Amino acid sequence: MANDQQNIEPLINGIDIKKIDKHPNILIAASFWEEERYHAAKVCYRFMREIDDLVDDRKSSEKKISCMEKQLLSEKINSWIKCLDNNANSDPAIQELINTIDTYKIPLAYFHNFAMAMQYDINNNSFQSFESFIEYAEGASVAPAAIFVHLCCLQKENGSFGISPIDILEVARPCAIFSYLVHVIRDFQKDQKENLNYFAIDVLKNNKLRPEDLKEIASSGNIPSEFRQVIAYYKDKAEEYRLQSIQQIERLQSMVNGRYMKSLVIIYQLYLSVYNRIDVENGSFTTEELTPTNEEIGAMVMNI
Repeated sequence: MANDQQNIEPLINGIDIKKIDKHPNILIAASFWEEERYHAAKVCYRFMREIDDLVDDRKSSEKKISCMEKQLLSEKINSWIKCLDNNANSDPAIQELINTIDTYKIPLAYFHNFAMAMQYDINNNSFQSFESFIEYAEGASVAPAAIFVHLCCLQKENGSFGISPIDILEVARPCAIFSYLVHVIRDFQKDQKENLNYFAIDVLKNNKLRPEDLKEIASSGNIPSEFRQVIAYYKDKAEEYRLQSIQQIERLQSMVNGRYMKSLVIIYQLYLSVYNRIDVENGSFTTEELTPTNEEIGAMVMNI
């Protein structure tokens, strides 16, 4: 543990934040693990990013997705997940993921949950209720976060990794949903430009808004009071999960080794820095307004 603490500062100094452009907060937090475990995280998130991009890139097109295309996209995602279940594939990237899952004892359920969320994305353009958004987040956000927490909590015994006694999903869920709610507010403008909407219809309706109103708000930059109330609702919900996140982090203090505990704190703090920038009364809710600079991120990581 002492050696871990002594080695953290030079490891953090070696992070090249500018080169981390996909799953940035997760990979920033993981980038001072030992190289093999960090590579395992990259292998898992590369696979998830490929599926996520497949869906988001298609939805960002103005062209409506036909029933046949939805089926083809769904089948493609299913075929990739089946490769993991069958534990064999000729594609080197898929085989590397299979080997990583086996070596690090990563539950396949996380990948299945993620795939289910992506299937929802293919077939839906919004969420009827906030509760349905939270259900979706179980796959879209909790699943990737669970892989991160799983890799943090693993311990090696006799040259191989054992199964963690910690309930990984219980630990990962609050911070994942906290970060996802923050992410939705931060990326509101960008998501609207790409035909993506993560604000629940019932929350919009309760504030006299429709999904189609959001494009105008995003493009004009004029923020009506009704939308500020929507942001207030999401920020209040994020606060509930933030407090639960702190409880889980405190719970792990005596259970997780130094650099891995540090990475759990870092990822929470990175999203907290965005959360603290959300000004319900005066903010414009642009990505630029809500995203810390690379220099600010670097300083924040060093100060943790």
